[in-house]
Amino acid sequence: MKIIAVAEGESLDSYVADDFGHAPFFLLVDSDTLDYRVIANEFMDSPSGAGVAVAEAIVSLGCVDAVLTGGIGMHGVQILQKAGIRVFADEDGTVEECVRDFMRRLERMGDA
Repeated sequence: MKIIAVAEGESLDSYVADDFGHAPFFLLVDSDTLDYRVIANEFMDSPSGAGVAVAEAIVSLGCVDAVLTGGIGMHGVQILQKAGIRVFADEDGTVEECVRDFMRRLERMGDA
């Protein structure tokens, strides 16, 4: 599964960011191997519409199954969900902790 985690830094040890649209980085993580690619958020300093722009950029990647974030607005959620990307907000901890916890939750639901 390919997961985008919004992040404060560029590694799996970075904390998941609270603000989806203004997070400095996005880590595209392979949940099986924990291999990841860092994507800088070019919309981070946008005065408005950052969440929508980021959601559209994530959709354009074409390979994302889920997004993990501390917080996200409804417009961003709607764009991602319309593209079939699952959104999980209120995530707290490092990217690696959140990805592992997310996968455990999916396994418990029989959805992994």
